Amino acid sequence: MEILKFVYQHPLFESADLDLIYQAHKRIELNKGDFLLKKDQIANSYAIIESGLIRTYLYDYEGNEITTGFSGVNEVAIEVASIFQRIPTLEYMQCLTDCVLWQIDYDHFQELFHEIPAMREWGRAWMAFELYLSKKRATEMITEPATQRYLHLMQEKPQIIQQAPLKYIASYLGVTDTSLSRIRKEIIHTS
Repeated sequence: MEILKFVYQHPLFESADLDLIYQAHKRIELNKGDFLLKKDQIANSYAIIESGLIRTYLYDYEGNEITTGFSGVNEVAIEVASIFQRIPTLEYMQCLTDCVLWQIDYDHFQELFHEIPAMREWGRAWMAFELYLSKKRATEMITEPATQRYLHLMQEKPQIIQQAPLKYIASYLGVTDTSLSRIRKEIIHTS
């Protein structure tokens, strides 16, 4: 339950609230290659990652596979638009490694959201932070060179650098595999 304690931090939570939240989650183990979600499905749960790495991706208008995100230890693996708008997703969520997750289904989340005022406050705070990260990533994709984006990823999310194949990292950074190899070589030579 330590992972749940880490994620569900908010000053308004009381211990009884947290007990209900923890009980609503179930521990699941998935294997490398397993999918949490596939295109055209409606997300009916989200998961908190105890161990492992999950990749989110989709296909662009030309049929190219594009990595849109990674979720690692202590993070929430969720497809926000699908779960909250109850619409089919365009994305895939797949385990890049064996994963241990704490999953909560949509119905239990909704019950807790309406039953526990602090859960709503936690949800707002979590969503605001995720919007900030999304805006930061979009801005960096436009304003920073690929080398700087890679350095930020190394610093902020070392788990991705350690566990994701280079082709997925390159796609996430918006560069080719060859460009990423060159960037990595430059960084090694300047270190």
